[in-house]
Amino acid sequence: MAYLKYNYQDLKNLCEIAFQKFGCTKEDSETITDVLLLADLFGIESHGMQRLTRYHKGITSGMMKVDAKSEIIHETPVSAVVDGHDGMGQVIGRYCMELAIKKAKETGVGFVVANNSNHYGIAGYYSRMAMLEGIMGISMCNSEAIGVPTFGRKAMMGSNPIAISMPAKPIPFHLDMSTTVVTRGKLEVYNKKEEPLPIGWAIDHTGKDSSDAKQVLYDIQNKLGGGIVPIGGSSEQFGGHKGYGLGVAVEMFTAVLSGGLTGNHTHIGNVGKCCQSYFAIDTGIFGDRDIIENSMSTYLQELRDSDKAEGQSRIYTHGEKEIQGYEDRMKNGIIVNENTVKEIKDMCSDLNMNIDDYLKEI
Repeated sequence: MAYLKYNYQDLKNLCEIAFQKFGCTKEDSETITDVLLLADLFGIESHGMQRLTRYHKGITSGMMKVDAKSEIIHETPVSAVVDGHDGMGQVIGRYCMELAIKKAKETGVGFVVANNSNHYGIAGYYSRMAMLEGIMGISMCNSEAIGVPTFGRKAMMGSNPIAISMPAKPIPFHLDMSTTVVTRGKLEVYNKKEEPLPIGWAIDHTGKDSSDAKQVLYDIQNKLGGGIVPIGGSSEQFGGHKGYGLGVAVEMFTAVLSGGLTGNHTHIGNVGKCCQSYFAIDTGIFGDRDIIENSMSTYLQELRDSDKAEGQSRIYTHGEKEIQGYEDRMKNGIIVNENTVKEIKDMCSDLNMNIDDYLKEI
């Protein structure tokens, strides 16, 4: 399947206008667009432009409410619970992490959890918000059940990402990972490319390995069984139970603490009801902030400089590839799957937008 390349600014303009036509405010449109395109700039195709039509469907169906206002329903000096009232996940996410950062600057730590939210894009966007303020950031999110527990054949958890970002020089630490082997978006990408899934990513309704992306997605959507396996695989041999445990931990930090729904109860009927958590930690509460940051920087450099495996020339630390990709794509353009472009063109028609007025292939 072919890919087309577009200028970042053109994609940004299209998305911001589209979200305003959906009924979002200009500010919210900019926030949602910023999250979407950071994914593409970081090379995370599954959560970038590929997701635009998902939000179109969510908004037009009423699942995602563009006029919802986040509401604090419980608060202490270091924590808060926020009801997102089924709003856009990115808007709720920015509100919550800004609140967590404010608390961290005032008290040293800020921990905010949200319920009644929706898909919020890449978890790393929110942990990175804190990092850019010189603060350690952590974010987690549950989602529609797509992940199966070890030895199970029914999806009970979402991809349940964990993102952790910490200031360091010259490259900050930035980990953004799902607790399933891959995300649902990655299956959607393989389905669009009409390529078989690698064995070990997903299982069918009987619990057997499956390479059929279209069938696995259909089974997940219709709650027929099967799904994506946890990090480590479908058995305990390579640690699948560890990925499964991390997925459960994310449910604990998001749904359980916020009083919301665990992944197996979200996305039933025309509601999302995702839950999220946002940590902001001022490392100064543990001592001299500069010494702590320098210690992290030293360790990351020691990792890069450590002995390489035979045939390998470089060891990366988490966040390096994203920064390299960001710089390249800002300069040379972002690739978009041609099937995704077709979906966007149909969306533009619904919004009385001419896609050719916004996107010029480069």
